[in-house]
Amino acid sequence: MDSLQRPVTTGVSFGLVSGVITTLGLMSGLYGGTHSVKVVVGGVITIAVADAMSDALGIHVSEESRNVNTPGQIWMATLMTFATKFLVALSFLVPLLMLELSVAIIVSIAWGIGIISLLSYRLARRQGISPGIAIAEHISLTIAVVVLTGFLGEWVGAEFQ
Repeated sequence: MDSLQRPVTTGVSFGLVSGVITTLGLMSGLYGGTHSVKVVVGGVITIAVADAMSDALGIHVSEESRNVNTPGQIWMATLMTFATKFLVALSFLVPLLMLELSVAIIVSIAWGIGIISLLSYRLARRQGISPGIAIAEHISLTIAVVVLTGFLGEWVGAEFQ
């Protein structure tokens, strides 16, 4: 693996997974609590910026603490994390802006599961492990986040409205 491939892989892999899980969790919770397109869209835009910056800084500090990469490699992982997380989060705006909210949520879940499945497949093949097991594990965790945050959003909506 060349000197920039590992930081790129780190940033893209982390950004994809975090972008999907965080955005779907936010969307599910906001939908469950408000059923408002404006609130869900605003949440996605906010998380695309704030959480992408937060995760990029987290990767930056984590890579610095490992003390094995050059500053260039650390910055590459940082920038790839930000760009990937930002773009993945924003990709969930497409169904939100084009479809009725309840349909957009379902399409977004399918989109997110597709991203997680493809990444899981590629990682499993690279590691020589069963893609089916890796995909099932990662999709199960994704669905758990969506379900839990949806219930949490409904509870918050009922409790504080």
